[in-house]
Amino acid sequence: MWSSNNSNICCSAFILTGIPGLETAHIWLSIPFTCIYIASLVGNCTILFVIRTNPSLHKPMYCFLSMLAISDLGLSLSTMPTVMSIFWVNYREIGFDAYFAQGYFIHSFSFLESSVLLAMAFDRYVAICYPLRYSSILTIARIGRIGLAALCRCLLGVLPSLFLLRRLPFCRSYVLSHAYCLHQDLIKLVCADVTFNSMYGLAVVILIVLLDPLLIVLSYIMICKTIMRIASQSERLKALNNCLSHILAVLILYIPMVGLSMVHRFGKHTSPLVHVLMANIYLLVPPLLNPVIYSIKTKQIRRGVLKVLKSRKNFSITAHKV
Repeated sequence: MWSSNNSNICCSAFILTGIPGLETAHIWLSIPFTCIYIASLVGNCTILFVIRTNPSLHKPMYCFLSMLAISDLGLSLSTMPTVMSIFWVNYREIGFDAYFAQGYFIHSFSFLESSVLLAMAFDRYVAICYPLRYSSILTIARIGRIGLAALCRCLLGVLPSLFLLRRLPFCRSYVLSHAYCLHQDLIKLVCADVTFNSMYGLAVVILIVLLDPLLIVLSYIMICKTIMRIASQSERLKALNNCLSHILAVLILYIPMVGLSMVHRFGKHTSPLVHVLMANIYLLVPPLLNPVIYSIKTKQIRRGVLKVLKSRKNFSITAHKV
């Protein structure tokens, strides 16, 4: 597990941690975690299926919703292997390269979700402030470029930090604080100067974790100004209701994300359980709740989901009769 080179000790594997103090209950905790993952995967796949099979939903808003579902699926699939291996069979070791690969995908999909939420805020801004120009501004080609820009921004933004961190020696305890790779957790194990890594990580946080919410807030200030100029109260409520799903999605992503960043930077003396709970909320809650929010609050998505459930029920009845 350990190899020495030029007096620097570098680990070839890390030991992951489940929930501190509840190790004996991991087999029971695996039940809710399994349910969360299944619900996240089924919910986001259903959203994608409904949008894909319903031509009336091939619109900019639902294209961005598809991107959000894809980022949620990626986030769930990135964390699930190591989390479930710990809770199911108590297998806690992960290889050096596998750990960095997981960290890359976790942070990339997390930042991708932030970028998609920013794009969705722009979509709501155009839909409410410039309704007559909506279809000419948000064309399919432009949506594709926005999606590609968001993807490149996240994949390329995360890569340099992890690449540089991978080349540094790790000579402290190889036991990590979480059941998956987080950059904030890994950087504590380095026994070299990590000033550049810390500053680069801070810059990424500022450009994504702080800039994206700031731009989203700015877009909603413009939206609110437009809504207040609408004479009819019913029309104002309708416009606000069209933004409610997006607002809830923003809150359930950024509140845990900012909370986790604050805990890692300023809560070094807090209980390890607090760190683990914040990380689990940050990575597990958005993929679980986003499909629920959009299925409940978006009429077209709700109808599509009910149609899928009804067709599955009819298929089951037919198969049973046969």
